[in-house]
Amino acid sequence: MILRSVFSVFLLAIFLISCNVSNSDSNRIIVTSPKVVISNNAVLDSVLARKKLRAATDYGSVSYLIYRGEPIGYQYELLKELTEYMGVELELIIESNMHKSIDMLNNNEIDLLAMGLTVTSERNNRFSFTMPIMTTTQVLVQRKPDGYDKMRTADEIESHLLRNPLELAHKSINVQQGTIFEKRLRTLSDDIADTINVIVEDRDIEQLITAVSKGEIDFTVADEHVAIVNARYFRNIDVKTPLSFPQKIAWAAKKGQIGLVDTINVWLSDFNNSLQARLLYNKYFKNIRSRKIANSQYNSYTGGQLSPYDNDIKEAANIIGWDWRLLASLVYQESEFKPNVRSWVGAFGLMQLMPHVMEKYGLDSNASVTQQLDAGVRHLIYTENQIPDEITDSTERIKFLFASYNCGLGHVLDARRLAQKFNKDPNKWTNNVDSCVLNLSEKEYYLDPVVYNGYVRGNETYNFVEDIIERYNIYKDLINN
Repeated sequence: MILRSVFSVFLLAIFLISCNVSNSDSNRIIVTSPKVVISNNAVLDSVLARKKLRAATDYGSVSYLIYRGEPIGYQYELLKELTEYMGVELELIIESNMHKSIDMLNNNEIDLLAMGLTVTSERNNRFSFTMPIMTTTQVLVQRKPDGYDKMRTADEIESHLLRNPLELAHKSINVQQGTIFEKRLRTLSDDIADTINVIVEDRDIEQLITAVSKGEIDFTVADEHVAIVNARYFRNIDVKTPLSFPQKIAWAAKKGQIGLVDTINVWLSDFNNSLQARLLYNKYFKNIRSRKIANSQYNSYTGGQLSPYDNDIKEAANIIGWDWRLLASLVYQESEFKPNVRSWVGAFGLMQLMPHVMEKYGLDSNASVTQQLDAGVRHLIYTENQIPDEITDSTERIKFLFASYNCGLGHVLDARRLAQKFNKDPNKWTNNVDSCVLNLSEKEYYLDPVVYNGYVRGNETYNFVEDIIERYNIYKDLINN
């Protein structure tokens, strides 16, 4: 259960202090509920107060990306599970530079480093780590010999590859700045009593792996789970030479933030033993479908496109004067970029136009993508012109427009009248009219005298608006305008 009130937690804490706290425990109070662990910890208190967890992760084929319009990634999906458990929203900040991410953590700009950090004794002195989200091994990433696919035996390929750390002597190995890999290579250099030329770069790990595949550099080092995924679509790289023992991978909070770490650990202890956790791990690190995702042009990391219809959506967005990524988010919400899909109520196409709207614009099920988008945008303009002029804020008008597009303007106007009746702002959607839309599925409200259009599935409309705006913000982060 999500925390119901700060006041009730405060009273419970006082009760525990007065009844059952020894001197040795007096500086740390932990109250356990089925959902959240509370302590006298500023970061956790801030997360719960703002109802938002700010986490930094890196952008890549494993952590976080968009595939066919939908945000995916191992770190992203884990964090979504965590924030759902905590009853807060996720604010994800993309930052591949480790030093910048650490500065953001230390400056309280973020709450959590969710970048899959290797746990070391040195880092333990700097951060408070969660329990491991996985274990992995550092591996050497090297290129297979030219013509490897035509070689007759595996031994012939093996003869060109490094398998013994002693063979790293006098080799140049490029690694990402701020990672544990540089220190590991320095240690190996000492172990083999010879020189390994370590070149530190600003490029992230996956960019360096790409550089190995293209022949721009000879070697890099990566965590095995990342290297294996990349090896599925860079068929000419080898990632089978280990450079370390198995190591723990975890998330990191600012040093001393025990409350947040304890809360995450309570969740992780259950989640890590679940079928869902195994399925999620297999999805990204064992399923061969990851090769298809990585090679797709509709992968934001390697392909840079959302859908086959990006250019059509851009042209349609120009008509209404929108950022095309906002219109794309609406299109994905309606159809997942499928131009021939039909809903159970008869809505059709990319923008799920109802039959009477299709007829209004002279279209049928043979309408082209361009015609569908043109009609959808024209219908948006028509609807927007009917939204009351009192709603002057452009961002708020967009939300009212999306709500009207989903459930009809009449129901949205009903929700505005309810908002006014219950002393909410009828000209603001968020935390005002949106709550009244939710209420329109309850008899007490849809039978109210100020409601003219009756019942509506308010939860569907509420989520419709929220999902589009959230996805649009993700598109802005990961897709070029």
